[in-house]
Amino acid sequence: MVAGSVVVAASFTGAAVAAEPTATGSDASYGTTTGVGVHNAYEKAKYPYFADALDSGAAMLELDVWTNVFGGGWRVSHSNPIGNDNNCENAQRPEELRTKARDQRLDGCLADLKAWHDAHPGHRPVLLKVELKDGFQARNGRGPADLDALLKAKLGDALYRPGDLATGGATLDEAVRAKGWPGRAALAGKFVVELIPGTVEQNNPADTLWTDREYATHLRDLAAAGRTGDAAAFPAVLGAASGDPRTRYADASIRPWFVVFDGDSSVYAGGSVDTKWYADRGYLVVMTDAHKVAPAIDGTRPTEAQARDRVALLAKRHASVVSADWYPLPQVLGAVLPRG
Repeated sequence: MVAGSVVVAASFTGAAVAAEPTATGSDASYGTTTGVGVHNAYEKAKYPYFADALDSGAAMLELDVWTNVFGGGWRVSHSNPIGNDNNCENAQRPEELRTKARDQRLDGCLADLKAWHDAHPGHRPVLLKVELKDGFQARNGRGPADLDALLKAKLGDALYRPGDLATGGATLDEAVRAKGWPGRAALAGKFVVELIPGTVEQNNPADTLWTDREYATHLRDLAAAGRTGDAAAFPAVLGAASGDPRTRYADASIRPWFVVFDGDSSVYAGGSVDTKWYADRGYLVVMTDAHKVAPAIDGTRPTEAQARDRVALLAKRHASVVSADWYPLPQVLGAVLPRG
């Protein structure tokens, strides 16, 4: 272990816990630790209720959201573009968790987050990864500003926003490179929202403005108007690549608004990507499909030792979050390791 590093939250051998324990010694930065996430944590086959996913100890939980005109509101489902199929129940108070009808819209999932937060006010930082399956629909009241308003209305002070990170810098890039992310203790009781473009959006030839570019442009424009505090989410650059992946954006003015990166674990671990480059700059890296890194292990039920070894391997590769479908292993989901 690197001198000065600390291990926080549950150990690999301990049970996952909701609270964020006080680390021994200096408080580890959120940007210098590695946690474990659950892909599509809203699916009922994985967790009967979204509160169960939150109780798992996972560092990241993922939601799939649809916005098209064929259904109402922000819908949460894997493959139903016009309805809801999920374990969210729209709990308004902690005592309502696991008591109400499921299959709610995004606002219902956010209500569950807030109710669970109220029951566990000192909980670990939780990264909420939102895949906008078919992108924003600003003309129908489901654009970046509308998402900001919904997130702030439902999560309130439990939400860690871009404006919080940007304090002291002209852009997110400038701020995080200067001071890094807050300590985990400072982020206790907070949700951080990551946005990625969805699979349907990426395969839609008529969609020329994907979620990542649209929200980064929104962030840039808010900053120019002195309103960075209105933003509620962090756009992610999707897809592991060598060099600085932000150069893919022709508009260089939006590049400094990306400090979260998300891509395939096998690429990040394969040697073609300098992952230390991300860690040195304080950028977060979500590494997905961790089970596929050679030698591949089971995507849902590997042995505990296999999952532990895979998390440790990707932590060494500077992952901020190691993501898979390991929901049957809460003792692994609750682990937080030193990054790198």
